[in-house]
Parts: sequence; structure tokens; C-alpha cells
Amino acid sequence: MNLTFFRQLQSNKLTRQLSKLDWFGLVVVATSTAAIAGLVLGIRHLGLFQPLELKVYDQMVRARPNLGQDPCVLIVAITEDDIKRYGTTLTDEVMATALERLQHYEPAAIGVDIYRDLPQPPGTAKLAKQFTASNVIAITKLPSAEDPIGIPAPAAISPSQVGFNDVVTDPDGVVRRSVLEVKLHETSVYSFALQLALLHLGQQNLFPRQDESRPDRVTWGKATFQSLKPNSGAYQNIDSAGYQILLNYRAAQRSIPQVTLTQLMHRQVNPEAVRGKIILIGNTSISTKDSFFTPYSAAAKEGVKMYGVEIHAQMVSQFLDAVSGKRPPFWFWPEWLEILWICGTALVGGVLAWQLRNPLFLTLGGLASVGVIVGIGYGSFIHHSWIPIVAPALATILTSSVVITYRAQQAQRQQQMVMTLLGQNTSPEIANALWDSRASLLEAGMLPGQAMTATMLFTDIKDFSTISEQMAPQELLVWLNEYLSAMTQEIQAQHGIVNKFIGDGVMAIFGVPIPRVKKEEIAEDARRAVNAALAMGERLKLLNKDWAARKLPTVNIRAGIYTGLVVAGSIGGKERMEYGVIGDSVNIASRLESCAKDRQEDTCRILIAQETYDYIQGEYDVQPWGPMSLKGKHKEVNVYRVLKRSEPSSPLLSDVIPTMPAPLVSSERLDSDTDIRPSLPM
Repeated sequence: MNLTFFRQLQSNKLTRQLSKLDWFGLVVVATSTAAIAGLVLGIRHLGLFQPLELKVYDQMVRARPNLGQDPCVLIVAITEDDIKRYGTTLTDEVMATALERLQHYEPAAIGVDIYRDLPQPPGTAKLAKQFTASNVIAITKLPSAEDPIGIPAPAAISPSQVGFNDVVTDPDGVVRRSVLEVKLHETSVYSFALQLALLHLGQQNLFPRQDESRPDRVTWGKATFQSLKPNSGAYQNIDSAGYQILLNYRAAQRSIPQVTLTQLMHRQVNPEAVRGKIILIGNTSISTKDSFFTPYSAAAKEGVKMYGVEIHAQMVSQFLDAVSGKRPPFWFWPEWLEILWICGTALVGGVLAWQLRNPLFLTLGGLASVGVIVGIGYGSFIHHSWIPIVAPALATILTSSVVITYRAQQAQRQQQMVMTLLGQNTSPEIANALWDSRASLLEAGMLPGQAMTATMLFTDIKDFSTISEQMAPQELLVWLNEYLSAMTQEIQAQHGIVNKFIGDGVMAIFGVPIPRVKKEEIAEDARRAVNAALAMGERLKLLNKDWAARKLPTVNIRAGIYTGLVVAGSIGGKERMEYGVIGDSVNIASRLESCAKDRQEDTCRILIAQETYDYIQGEYDVQPWGPMSLKGKHKEVNVYRVLKRSEPSSPLLSDVIPTMPAPLVSSERLDSDTDIRPSLPM
């Protein structure tokens, strides 16, 4: 085989094609990154990622450490038992008594999360008096499309002590946001929770102030609140009317201490649990239907929903912690930074897919990159910054997939080019071996030699010199190619590799380029070599019959087979490199073919040495020739002549495959008695 593989890879058309593919691959990484990032950003802009992003958000909320109960807030819960005791609608007398009892314990603020727009006698005047206290906050319901009027606050209370208790939900019905302020007829109306926090913190001279340069930011104590925009965090196109923030839940249910109305009415409440605290009175009964889904609902075994008064208490707790510096409010990246984040992760995915060739490393790299994205997202969330996670993770996966697909197609094209080049000179097996070792070829410029046990087969036409003298060169070449084509078919049918045509001679190898390790594998190679030689004899009989009819010479051939150690790999230098085998085993097989030329009893004389016979003993009828001296060998070799197979086997290829056109070969003749050099190029 004249395989100038290294030089062709470095300087010929193939190298230029591969280089173009590599440069184009780099362009593909950039193009894929831009295309996938654009696609992901477009889908994100349409809001299609929002449901998944919100699920991830909920999971991160649940994964955060539980902060425990807030000692500054207390809920007076109106339970089902309380409703049975005091009625579905509490009378003004009961409400007034409850407020009076709470005021006796000196709370900082009392929030009544119960609509009292209509009198519920008896006790109406008594309740009105309680509403005049400066630390009481009542609720109102904002007008809406479904309810254009809303629900007004109690008439007896000052408008400055009223807050709306409307709760905003996301499209999936989960409460994740809190509305702090809305404009009604150019008048600012504050939320119920914000009014309670303002009342309590105002007693400490802590008041919010708006940033004149950034109207969306409000500084309050140690906190800076950033209002939600339609595309803040992973939101897309939400209704962000008014001043909204993310509701920073303290924990799931019961993170705010509670006492029941009955306990309060029967003076069973510890005064210290009320003194200086913010108290919220509200329903926690199923029958009132004042409950909502929260990020904790998906994982809750019981109490799937959170009652409205509990949500308002969570909001109050959030304000207190934020202003004191315990829990900063959520903040969000600007839109340009989120776009850069998504594009950057897409680029990372493309680069990883381009650089990592090993499937295991590629898989681990892909999982690691997604893990890093999730880790960065969760780490940011822990530090109160909400950034997209699903979009960048998908961008990474998609870009990696596109680049991997391209690399697979590129590798296939490269392999096709290499196989086209190599297939003109070598067998598919060697071509595949060279392709599998292309990295070492390109880096080291050669295939490292491998020691292995193989079976060599040499064949030669008897009296070819005489025949060549009697035929015209053109006619001789056609006749010889016909012969070599038929012999090659029989060798390849037995999975042998035609290593070289030596004029009329054929050198074939069984057992390369993949090293044989087990004895059974080596025996199978020896068996295939003998089968190939027998098949060549049978095929030659058919050729002779056809040649005789066409008035062409008929011939006999000799075959020598030997099994032993060889070294296979790249042979040659910078100017010429070939894949070949070297070793004493090669010379012995050649000498077996050429020894005792006068002993030609049949069409194909097959001689094997003891080393091959040991592997096939009992499977073939043989004629012992005894120890023989081979040219150039000091030690005698025990020789056997193979006659036929002892057991029936599958049909020979010559029985089913017609004569094929022979490959074009050189008319150069190498005499059988000439020494076989250490390097045997294919």
C-alpha cells in the first residue's frame, strides 16, 4: 500500500478541505450561538418560558432556609371553631371587644383584615370608637373590572388609616408579588401591609423616601426597594401596574405566630405576645374562602393554600426585616445584562461541545454547565437577586446540540474523504484503523507500532516469467489483473487484508490492524488464511477453464502460510510513509511459498509451518513434509502441505461471486527468490 497519509494530511487537497471544515466549524459555533440565543430570547419575549421559570422560582423559594417565626408580628385567627361560637359574620360588639382586649396589651399596631363597611349591630357605636384609635388600620377593596365600586373602609376610621387588601396573583394563580401602592384618581392608596409597617416603623422615625433619579427605587432604612417591571427577573409581559415588589416569604404556613379569637376573648393570650407587636385580625377558616396558592403549595402535604391574613402578615414581616437589614428586598438585572447572560451561556455550551470530543466528557461537561447555571441562579436568589435559569440552560443545551450535530456531520465528511483517499490503496480495515488513530497521525506524524500475532499468506504464480515472455504487455496486464481481482475477492471473503501485490504475487495478512489477544482469535485468523488459500485454488480452477476457452495461459500457484509475531504500524519517513508489518514471521511465510518449487502436485500448493498447524490441527487433511531448510534461515522449519478441509464448511466465495474486473497494478515483477525486506509496504 503506497499510503503517503501524513504528507497528504499536511499538504494536499485533503488538508485544505479539513482546514476549511475546521475554520467553518468555528464559524458554526459563533453562528449557532447567535441563532440559538436569538431564538431563545424571542421565545422568552413571548413569555413561553415564564411558566417553567416560575416553577423553578417556587422550587428555590422552598429550598431556602426556614427563618422560623417572626417575633414582631402576631395573627389573631378567626377559625372555624370561632365562627361556630361567634357566627359567620362577627357582630360589632365582638369586634369592638376584641380590639379593646388587644389595646389593653399595648400593641404597636392593629390591622383588621375584615370588611366592616356595613354596621353589624349590636355594638356599632362601640366599634366606631375603637376605630378612632391612631394605631388601628382597616381595609378596603379596590375597584376592579368585576367590581367597579369595590368595598369601602369603615366610615368611622380616618382615610390615612386605610389600606387595600387586594392580593395579586400570577397567571398560574400563585401569589408571588405584593402591590404596595396604586393611583386612584391621582391619589396614592397604600396596601394594608404597607400601612401597618409604616405605622410601626414610623414610631422609630424610619420613613421611606423615593430616589429622585430612579422613581422605581425607594430607600427605607437599610433597604432599597426596586419595583417590578413587566420583564423583571424571569417575568415577561406581566401587569406591573402600581408599585409592585416580589413577596419575600419568610417561610411556609405558621411562620407567623397565631392565637385564636376565642383565646383572645377569654383572656388566654400572653400579654407579652402582643405588647409592641403588629397584630393582624383575619379569617383562617375554609368556609370564608379567603385563601391563595403560594410557592409552597406544590410541596405541601396539607394546608395547600395560605390564608389572606397570613399573606399580609408575610408582607409586614418582609418590610420589617428589609428595613432593619435582615432580609434585603429582591433586585433584578437590567435587561441588557440578562440578554448577555443568555448569550454567554449559549456560547459556553457551543465552546464545550466544540472542545470536548469524548462522549463521556461531553455529557459530563453539559451536565456541569447546566449545573453551574442552576447554581449561579440559586446563589443569586439566596442573595436576593432573581435571574432567568430556564432560558440560559435551554440555550446551552440547544447550542451544544447544534454544534454536536455539526461535529458529527463534519467527522462523517472527514471520514468519507479519508476513506476515499485510503480506499484507493488499502483495505477498509486498515483505513478504519488509520481513521481511528487520526489524532496520533496528525500530531506525531505516524502510527505507533503494535506487536501482535498474525497469520501471513504469500501466493505466487508458478513459471510466471515464462508466461510473461509469451504475451504482449497490454494483454498480460489485463490477464494478470483478472487473476489478482479474483484472488483478492477470496482473501477479503475470509476477512484478510491484501497488503501488497508483488508483481504476480500477493501478500495478505490475517489479524491486523486490531490486535488479537485470545488464542481462539489467533486460531480463527490461521483458519481463515488456510480457507482463503483453498478458496483461491478452487477459484483458479474456474479461471483456468475460462482462460483455456479463450486461448489464454492456464497456471498453478503456490501459497505459504505462517502464524507468528509481527510489528504493524507506520513504516518510512517524511517523504514516504506506509502501513506495513515487519518481523521474522513475514519472511518465513514468504520462504514457505517459494521453497521446493518442483513439488507442485495440484493447482494450488499450500504449505504451512508447525506454528500454524498447531492452531488448526484436526480441521484439515495435511501431508507432513517434515523439517525443511528455508532460504536465509539457520533453523529448520517443520512443514505441512494442506490438502483439503476435513469438515464441510460454508461455500467458497468463488462458488457464488463471478469474476470481477481486476484493479490496475504495476507490471513490476519481484522474483520469488528475492529476500523480503523488513518493511513490507501495502
